[in-house]
Amino acid sequence: MTCKAASRLWVGRILNGTDAEGPGRRYGIWVQGCTIRCIGCFNPHMWSARGGQDIDCQVLLTDIVTSQVEGITFLGGEPFEQAAAAADVAEGTRAAGLSVMTFTGFTLEHLMQVEDTATERLLSATDLLVDGPYDASRTDLSRPWVGSTNQRFHFLTERYDHLRDNLNLVPDRIEVRVSPNGTIAVNGWAEVDALETLLDGLGARPPLRS
Repeated sequence: MTCKAASRLWVGRILNGTDAEGPGRRYGIWVQGCTIRCIGCFNPHMWSARGGQDIDCQVLLTDIVTSQVEGITFLGGEPFEQAAAAADVAEGTRAAGLSVMTFTGFTLEHLMQVEDTATERLLSATDLLVDGPYDASRTDLSRPWVGSTNQRFHFLTERYDHLRDNLNLVPDRIEVRVSPNGTIAVNGWAEVDALETLLDGLGARPPLRS
């Protein structure tokens, strides 16, 4: 599969196999840059557009389709602030028969009012959308993958309709990776206190997800 356009995506982190960022085994793409900047954001180091790395979308898509995953998940950062490049990747992913899940700090209502072809394309290529800013005062302990109760699941295609009324049965997961040089990386969702307990004594501050 090929991207429809020659484009590049600024990426803060990639996981080519994760079970903690949506339905099934997924390819996680944390885009770099976010102007929403939620208080208590899990990834404040991804706010600046100057960090991360610039990746050719065709190179990214090639890695996705050979990674034995069910689909991709866009996180951030804010995917819709790089809607054109993200849409290129999402459309190529869907063309390969894989699914697309997208997290955004914007609301669906806002995105639908944006007069921008790239935004429309990314929405059209997304199977499952989670919208709304993270609100640290409204912790969600009943649904997977989200951090606060104001965030909503939108089933934009029928691909994950079977989860619509069963989200409370899907457990949250957290993944901790320790590199050979001792660097610790955490992804998934858990309460901050639980993360701190998990990482106690390792000298690591748990990263937070917006």
